[in-house]
Amino acid sequence: MYDMIVVGGGPAGMTTALYGRRNGKTVLVIEKNGFGGQITHSPRVENYPGTLSMSGNEFADSLLDQILAQGAEIEFENVIRVRDQGRTKLVQTEEGSSFEAYTVVLATGVKHRMLGLEGEKDLVGDGISFCAVCDGDFYENQTVCVAGGGNSALQEAILLSEKCKKVILVQDLPYFTGEESLQKVLFARPNVESRTGVKICALLKKGELFSGLEIEDKESGEKEEISCDGLFVAIGLIPDNKSFAGLADLDVKGYFDSDEHCLTKTPGIFTAGDCRRKSVRQLTTAVADGACAALAACHYISFDL
Repeated sequence: MYDMIVVGGGPAGMTTALYGRRNGKTVLVIEKNGFGGQITHSPRVENYPGTLSMSGNEFADSLLDQILAQGAEIEFENVIRVRDQGRTKLVQTEEGSSFEAYTVVLATGVKHRMLGLEGEKDLVGDGISFCAVCDGDFYENQTVCVAGGGNSALQEAILLSEKCKKVILVQDLPYFTGEESLQKVLFARPNVESRTGVKICALLKKGELFSGLEIEDKESGEKEEISCDGLFVAIGLIPDNKSFAGLADLDVKGYFDSDEHCLTKTPGIFTAGDCRRKSVRQLTTAVADGACAALAACHYISFDL
């Protein structure tokens, strides 16, 4: 029996474990892949307060060492079900294990929607990025492409246009779906270009280095190569929360419908990190959620059980 089980070993989940242990609670963190989550795709992190520069992997490894030193336990398994048993919760995994706790924090994270192209995964963090705030400075005075046409893509492109020599938006629809106000701001900038009604059909490399895109006009079939130094993919995020919909409400996009208090409709069940409804998804907001969720869970154990 644990005081707290954390589902997910990203920054939010590990911060939850840290705060739980610092409050004297027994904590188990269950992670299905590798600890660190999306931040491990960032080769350099330079916007985390108090740290001049680090890699995402360095941050994840350091935080994992910290929670282990504090006495948190970890398991590498895939949680498929959480059952509310009233006073306790039963966490079941695909591997057949069952773990029991007084509280559960769902820190399941999100996945970036990928283009599905050959060699794409190998270039993540080495030519392909997902966050202009995180990685935009690495492409100062260079040419970048942005894949996507919604609000996220337009916002990424606006940020990049302030640093990059040229920004080229690549959209598979014949028009952009983002807000007109964002389009007016973006396309008024002289260093911004666009290609609409095209699909990205290949990633180009020179040796082992990313060098550009091959695109194809969806009507004519005509192909074109675009030389660029980096590609920012902004075609959406994918939360994986359906297994827990009976315990925590989901919004229309599938995120846990919880605010910064990290509460759900089920007493003793909390949520934290990118998997919940929020307007800003950054490393700092993920760890903030972890602290809030852990303290809420500790309060529940002390006063509401």
